[in-house]
Amino acid sequence: MRSELIFQTPYWFLIFCVAAGLLYAFLLYQPTASWGKKWNYILAAFRGITVAIICFLLLSPLVRKTETSVDKAKIVFAIDDSESVGKFGKSVMKEVANATEQLNASGFEVSIETLGGASRKIQPDSILFNKNKTDLTGMLQNIRSNFEGRNLTDVILVSDGIVNQGVSPAYNNFPFKVSPLAVGDTVPDLDIRIKDVVNNRIAYLGNEFPIRAEIAANGLAGKATTVTLKQNGRVLETQTVAIDRADFFKAIDFKATSNQKGVQHFTLEIGQVSGETSKRNNRRDVYIDIIDGKQKILLMALAPHPDIKSLRSVIEANENYEVDVNILSISSNPPAATKPYDLVILHQIPNVLGLGNAQIKKFIDAKTPLFFILGNQSAVPLANSLNRSLIINTSNNQLDKVTARFNPAFQQLNFDPESLKLLERLPPLSVPFGEYNLSSGTETILFQKVGTLNTSKPLLVLNTSSDHKIAVLAGEGLWQWRQEEFAQTNKQEVVDNLFQKLIQVLSLREDKRKFRVYPTNNEFEAGEQVSFQTEIYNDIYEPIYGQEVKLDITDEKGKTRQFTYTHSNESPRFSITGLQEGVYRYVASTSLRAGQEKSAGQFVVKNVDLELNNTTADFGMLRELADRSGGEMITPASLASYVEKLKSDRPADRLDSSEEMVELIYMKWLFFLLVLLLGAEWGLRKYHGGY
Repeated sequence: MRSELIFQTPYWFLIFCVAAGLLYAFLLYQPTASWGKKWNYILAAFRGITVAIICFLLLSPLVRKTETSVDKAKIVFAIDDSESVGKFGKSVMKEVANATEQLNASGFEVSIETLGGASRKIQPDSILFNKNKTDLTGMLQNIRSNFEGRNLTDVILVSDGIVNQGVSPAYNNFPFKVSPLAVGDTVPDLDIRIKDVVNNRIAYLGNEFPIRAEIAANGLAGKATTVTLKQNGRVLETQTVAIDRADFFKAIDFKATSNQKGVQHFTLEIGQVSGETSKRNNRRDVYIDIIDGKQKILLMALAPHPDIKSLRSVIEANENYEVDVNILSISSNPPAATKPYDLVILHQIPNVLGLGNAQIKKFIDAKTPLFFILGNQSAVPLANSLNRSLIINTSNNQLDKVTARFNPAFQQLNFDPESLKLLERLPPLSVPFGEYNLSSGTETILFQKVGTLNTSKPLLVLNTSSDHKIAVLAGEGLWQWRQEEFAQTNKQEVVDNLFQKLIQVLSLREDKRKFRVYPTNNEFEAGEQVSFQTEIYNDIYEPIYGQEVKLDITDEKGKTRQFTYTHSNESPRFSITGLQEGVYRYVASTSLRAGQEKSAGQFVVKNVDLELNNTTADFGMLRELADRSGGEMITPASLASYVEKLKSDRPADRLDSSEEMVELIYMKWLFFLLVLLLGAEWGLRKYHGGY
């Protein structure tokens, strides 16, 4: 390290510092002292030097420190320790260990990294080659991050070139040379396997859903086998596959149904074929969540109306909705209020004829979300008392023709104000003429526009502030909006998107539970920690802690494991390990003031074994990676000569220099020097009888 003193004032200011020290020492020690001239001169020197140093520090001098370090040339052995490398990788680990020793001895700094991350202290012969997926790009990018700004010159990648996760490293640029050490067999094995499975993750209860198995085979032409779909060991369907060529591929489609809710476990199996090298990849597990989750919507109307068909089209565009239509003037039997509808749309109900008016109160008592659409037959005064969101004071049942204008201040739903300007060009709706007032908590989505005059009267309002959601559209004629939008744009996106989002927020089921336990993911990999998030609330939904939670986890065979933990603010998650592949159901319970609370659900542990999908080495990709990065393609036989080449053409070590500027006054040794000088002066004065 080298230090340099830098002055912020002219050099000749040092004269004043020395003069101040001499003057202070002369004035203090110029009388004749009892301890003699010799000690008088020594004490004066101590005081003068101290004062001169203090005056010098007041000039704020700087010290520039320059530190130089040597960064040795570095080499990383990146080991692809996946299953596909297996025996080929183990066979070259002795050569890798020898190469590491030689490079270390010649002055290189050598590290070893695997797919799992940094392994600098691991010995090459202890690598297990048991990873079930390969992400070479992720490993090389991890090396780049770990050696950012360091003198890394070469990476020797021991791999078979098979990539089954992430993108191919041949498409990336790295700031170092990558020299692949190619291992593996480029000749395809005699094998048949399930290459991939295509299926929906979610299906509805009782519905038929597809499962597609993609079958691939190498070198088994002329043979035949079967592909079987099973559920919990029960055979659902079997199809025969004839392998008609050496490089065979075929997609096999199955149809399945389930009458059980929850995650269902299906299995695809290929029958054994003589001559194939591995049977591990002849089976694939599939997990599909069967839900009875379609939200039920009731569209109840006074009489047939074009709006009914339009609303039905808007609702049925979403497969998650199931709509029932009830026309009261046709069917005299209104639907039972006890049916668990998620939303009821009331078209011209309540009305002047009294049809369905009594039914509304039952829906309100059940806290079912309601969407009122007013029309020329609506009983407006009764609607005012029932919707509790929009009050219309009208007389003589007069109607007005208005168009719509979007309220840009409405932020509860994510609408595009620019696209909604189209509403102003659509046909007018028929609305009650009168004075409009909003109740507390109600927001306006659309304002009324009379001709070219913008008004503050609401046309479409929404109230979600209470536990009973309400929306009110003050006019009829929605069908004309959709028709005109299609005439202008050849699409029906703006109007449909507006009402689809409105229906979605009205029908959304809110979770009001005070105790919730749920896994952090719906699916976990075998060997991975399974974590559960816990939430506990009091009566006003403030989070509370300290409760003991009991957690029971049951596998597909009915075996239950029990756990107990305490919910705390510091650790709101509880994790377990050791779960094998399969579908698990859990029940968590705790005691609150209101009594015992429970939370239940399910999750899946999957065995992700991507290495079985392809075991044929890809040396072409490795060669492309070497060419792109400036490295060299090497083989186990040429590793020794490559190491000698690295030793003979060893890159120079890099000198890294860092510079720091600090004020001299912050250097601690000066403080102790001043203390020493003043202490020595004071001690000598006291020793000789001075004060």
